Amino acid sequence: MVSTDLTGTPARDRSAPVAANPFYRAAWRWHFYAGLYIIPFFIMLALSGMAMLWIAWIDGRDGERLPVTPQEAPLAVSVQADAALAAVPGSHLVQYIAPRAPDLAAIFRVDQGDSATMVALDPYTAEVLETFPRRSGWYDLADDFHGTLLLGVTGDRMIEIAASLGMVLIATGLYLWWPRGTGLARALLPRIGRGRAGWRALHGAVGLWISVILMFFLVSGLSWSGVWGEKIMQAWNQFPAGKWGVDVPLSDSTHASMNHGPKEVPWALEQTPMPASGRDAGTDGIAGPLTVDTVDAFARRIGFDGRYQMNLPQSDTGVWTLSRDSMSTDSTDPTSDRTTHIDRHTGKILADVRYEDYSWFGKAMAVGIALHMGTLGLWSVLANTLFCLSVLFLCLSGVVMWWKRRPRGQLRLAPPPLPADLPLWRGAVLVGLIVSLAFPLAGLTLIAVLLFDLVLLSRLPGLRARLA
Repeated sequence: MVSTDLTGTPARDRSAPVAANPFYRAAWRWHFYAGLYIIPFFIMLALSGMAMLWIAWIDGRDGERLPVTPQEAPLAVSVQADAALAAVPGSHLVQYIAPRAPDLAAIFRVDQGDSATMVALDPYTAEVLETFPRRSGWYDLADDFHGTLLLGVTGDRMIEIAASLGMVLIATGLYLWWPRGTGLARALLPRIGRGRAGWRALHGAVGLWISVILMFFLVSGLSWSGVWGEKIMQAWNQFPAGKWGVDVPLSDSTHASMNHGPKEVPWALEQTPMPASGRDAGTDGIAGPLTVDTVDAFARRIGFDGRYQMNLPQSDTGVWTLSRDSMSTDSTDPTSDRTTHIDRHTGKILADVRYEDYSWFGKAMAVGIALHMGTLGLWSVLANTLFCLSVLFLCLSGVVMWWKRRPRGQLRLAPPPLPADLPLWRGAVLVGLIVSLAFPLAGLTLIAVLLFDLVLLSRLPGLRARLA
């Protein structure tokens, strides 16, 4: 929460003893530095997040919201698949995405060499409505920008630093803005004035209102990051492959191998090894030949209604995979998440993972990601849009207040002054250590800023004067 302007001006008038508190001034300075780095990233995340929300709601994440005229019954999936393959000569079938409603198109993924093409067609007539390269739409561009700034691993790390420092921003912002002798109601519903005072009042109140929600969005987003998420949280909360059963062989590939562009695999399963076909293992499943028609009929029989995804085996040890999860916009209920693997040779069920099989953190992430992505229906799209607009207001109002407070005619950073005496420095160091252990990239960034602030600026008075 950005609760002061970028010059370090308090969000509202304070008494002299509070303003003179060295610990207060130190928190004020750290709040300024965190906001300085975070603001451009938070603006980007809010804008790209809103773009993803509305593209998915209007057009569909996979471009599947193409209307068709419902008829008595759809054609067999194999007939539809043949039409999709004919649209891309020389291709082979990889995936079938069932329509979420009777009046919407079916989607097939067909690959030709290294090229993956999505084919949307009318499930009642097998008429091809549209073909497009996989993960080439506006949603995918916004998603890549949201997660990596189009810079791959480097962008992921930069965003992880911003999200981690967001925790510092929230903590220091709450400390700075928390009402002292005026009552909580005055902070939540301030009196709106003119000029800089009016900006400060709105800025602080909005920040206080969304602070808990912002913390939730940061934690759920960080859980997908490359260091804090993948190396720490996800590694300790993955679904154990041992639950497949002692007789079920494991593949060398993990569930993450099914990700191509946007995340498609439930968070709790991403690092879990896939089961492999080739043994007489598993429980009773499909008797008889295994085709897209028999697998689709089996999926419907065991409860995969509406939209679900069927991934076909691509090797001798590959498996048929049926999946439905809210993260992939298959449903609006994360507690109905389900992933089923079927042996390609015997038709036996090798694994059937449901929401209740996840760890407690995996369950929290399934619900948290659905809230984060706004896939719970129109109400969540509207709620997330309001939140994104609030974040944009905090960022832009911080810049406006810095502009109004900067030394007239000069363009300087003007950070809050460093307190000459900090009697509680040991406590500040302890807090820094805790942040460093909880969020490694934030810890490294805090150390770098501390060295810059205490070592470099103190030895280079000319630079300090230009930045002050």
